[in-house]
Amino acid sequence: MKVFAVIDTNVIVSALLSPLQDSATVIIREKIEDGTVVPLFNDEILNEYKTVLSRSKFGFPECLVIELLETIRHQGLSMERTKTNESFIDINDIVFYEVALSKEGSYLVTGNIRHYPRSPIVVTPSQLLKIISDSIESS
Repeated sequence: MKVFAVIDTNVIVSALLSPLQDSATVIIREKIEDGTVVPLFNDEILNEYKTVLSRSKFGFPECLVIELLETIRHQGLSMERTKTNESFIDINDIVFYEVALSKEGSYLVTGNIRHYPRSPIVVTPSQLLKIISDSIESS
């Protein structure tokens, strides 16, 4: 069972910072690595990941950032944006939403749900894990 999802940068940062192996963000990172979650991305999203993860305030080793980006490229799908007329608090978030719109049945996983339009495709990390769990139980 595969779930397609755009992963907001804040989810990735949280996964890398979390000391808890059972946190939702860490589990989502593991599910990307095992192929359960297929990350959707485009060049703009990959560039944001690289820029944010390379900030000195986080202190992530460069090799970790490179490895994570390679995993996303390898496990994921590069997608085009599907334009939306929705309004956003932060215009930089539009790309994540539009890439999520480009694949039917996909999700946008974020810790900042208020930054996005109210939509069933916009979910928190915990909600995505429940979606995955429910779909496994029903199959």
